[in-house]
Amino acid sequence: MATFYQGNVSTEVPSARDSALGPTIRSITLSDLSQALRQGWEDFQAVPSHAIFLCVIYPVLGLVLARAVLGYSFIPLLFPLAAGFALLGPLAAVPLYELSRRRERGEEVSASDALDLVRSPSFGALLGLGVLLLAWFVTWVAAAQAIYVSAFGYAGVTGVADFFARVLTTPEGWWLIVVGCGVGFLFALVALCLSVVAFPLILDRHTSTGEGMVTSLRVTAKNPVTVAAWGLIVAALLVLGSLPFFLGLAVVIPLLGHATWHLYRKAVEIDPNAQPLPPRFHERKPAADFPANLFPWRPRNKG
Repeated sequence: MATFYQGNVSTEVPSARDSALGPTIRSITLSDLSQALRQGWEDFQAVPSHAIFLCVIYPVLGLVLARAVLGYSFIPLLFPLAAGFALLGPLAAVPLYELSRRRERGEEVSASDALDLVRSPSFGALLGLGVLLLAWFVTWVAAAQAIYVSAFGYAGVTGVADFFARVLTTPEGWWLIVVGCGVGFLFALVALCLSVVAFPLILDRHTSTGEGMVTSLRVTAKNPVTVAAWGLIVAALLVLGSLPFFLGLAVVIPLLGHATWHLYRKAVEIDPNAQPLPPRFHERKPAADFPANLFPWRPRNKG
């Protein structure tokens, strides 16, 4: 904080170092989680048609793609795919954050408001973080497939009964359960720490992808127990929502999406008078300057 003196009055101005620290992180408790879920449910009740329109397609498309691409061999990947919704959930719920944000401001909410995200200054950063989560999801599915192959080889299953018999009645199956759940926990932990408030913050403040992830890490570091409890709540609700055939996710995802917005508002302190950070634009560099434009620190010849 820099201090300037004008006459007998001293004025403190935030320094660049203070601004680089990011928003202030609050301490949150289990009661805050309960309140966020309650507020999320109220948002879902206020705009249920929008939530269904946005979220029913995710379980349906998941089943269709799994069946079309993998055929009957997708049975061993049913649990990894279901668990993977925990990794993609924050991305799927981005339109719901926008609905909660507008409803919090007392604005009229319509289905078209969610589509306005594509014109938001935050769209690029949201897309960037979404691509990272999608890559993380694909990596998890590949890891789950590798674990299954290491346990049972490449032999396919003849049906659901055969699969459960392998997993629940053989030593290899129990090894698969222990190792698979352990690796899945690590994947989910990393995704939770990086995205617990990242998407709402980027949408609300037009910050970069990196700033959103750093703020999420700061929230996790300050509230490790509460964030861990939130992760368990998310996992439990997603498991319930996956039964049967992922159809319950049409309710669970909007509930968690709206609740995540309210969790962000409780965990991150934003000055009500502060304006959203302006989007960053990079100067266009003409192709004629290539490869010199790869070295922007070099002085340009003027003449």
